[in-house]
Amino acid sequence: MAKKIEWVVLRRPRSPGDDAGLVATEAATGRRRILGLEAAPSRMTTRLERVTVEVDEMDGEQRRTAQQDDTVLASFPRMPVTLIKAREASAGAKKVGKVAWGVGAVNAVGGDSDGTGVTVAVLDTGIDATHPAFKGVTLVQRNFTREAPQDLDGHGTHCAGTIFGRDVDKFRIGVAKGISRALIGKVLGEGGGSSEDIVNAIFWAKLEGAHVISMSLGMDFVGYQQHLIDKKQFTQAEATSIALAGYRQNSRVFDRLSQMMLGVDGVVAGSVLVAAAGNESDRPNYSIIVAPPASGERFLSVAALGFDENNGKKKYRVANFSNEGAVVSAPGEDIWSAKAGGGLIALSGTSMATPHVAGVAALWAQKKMPQGFSADWVVQQIRETAIDLSPLDPEDVGDGLVQGP
Repeated sequence: MAKKIEWVVLRRPRSPGDDAGLVATEAATGRRRILGLEAAPSRMTTRLERVTVEVDEMDGEQRRTAQQDDTVLASFPRMPVTLIKAREASAGAKKVGKVAWGVGAVNAVGGDSDGTGVTVAVLDTGIDATHPAFKGVTLVQRNFTREAPQDLDGHGTHCAGTIFGRDVDKFRIGVAKGISRALIGKVLGEGGGSSEDIVNAIFWAKLEGAHVISMSLGMDFVGYQQHLIDKKQFTQAEATSIALAGYRQNSRVFDRLSQMMLGVDGVVAGSVLVAAAGNESDRPNYSIIVAPPASGERFLSVAALGFDENNGKKKYRVANFSNEGAVVSAPGEDIWSAKAGGGLIALSGTSMATPHVAGVAALWAQKKMPQGFSADWVVQQIRETAIDLSPLDPEDVGDGLVQGP
């Protein structure tokens, strides 16, 4: 009997639907590419809210048969996703002044934008909704995991605090503390999550009106390979081949999804997608390339920066754990933010850098609101106004240190 694996299937209704941005017809071939994969020819397009995300166990033949169904927009292996865990702050980490250093470094202090009117989504481990940093914020929560909805890790609470947290004990932690509505998707539990959960959560966030979607997670290739060996009885060679193919297919999905969410393929206004580059590097010994979903073609992938101070001047450097290939950079060492259960805690990681960029995106989004929001415009502003960090290598820091308007 042929061995089966779990496939995520994106499906549209059988009845004719209205148009939106999931399907882009290729004029030269008459075929369509859905989230980076080919499907049968069709003149129909499908509204985002009409798409369902299913999981089916199929062998290769069953999957090929399913792809012929004209309701199937795409199918890709359900791969595990893990939290990009924060690093402990340095032993000497301390609060200096009344503003977290990262908030000042991204030019979020003293400007005329504070994120008012912008909706941000945080796809992470949940949130401690009772924390004083979130007082007055409407938190729309949804649990995509199979465990309790609370933030049992504290990671999501810390990230949310950096994006929109209010001052705690007169100390500023939030980049865009004028945000009054946030979407909190718990996609990572103690056992991680899956690419199915992430796709579901991104769709949910967009349909709930997110202008900015922030996430700090990565595809677990090694975990998937081991799962195929231990649970599905594939040989190591078979498991490696399947895992590589699955990794590639999931990468294409996030490429296509990022294009769609940014408004490139007809989703009006779109959403800015921000994701952590990852913490797997050990500089100067070696560096690892950014992985999905952050490697998605139109994602703002984020590298982490630290600094050395000399005569009162900051000299930025790449954090030794920060992966290469990111689009932009932001503060990611010794970042003070909300601690689940109350108070503040300093943490390090590209996970800490990412919410700085999400907050800056909210500041730029607010500037664009009077003329009509455009995710593509926001991304352009962030990339064009980033501070050049030469002589640091663009492979390490991308366009540079992001700046608010």
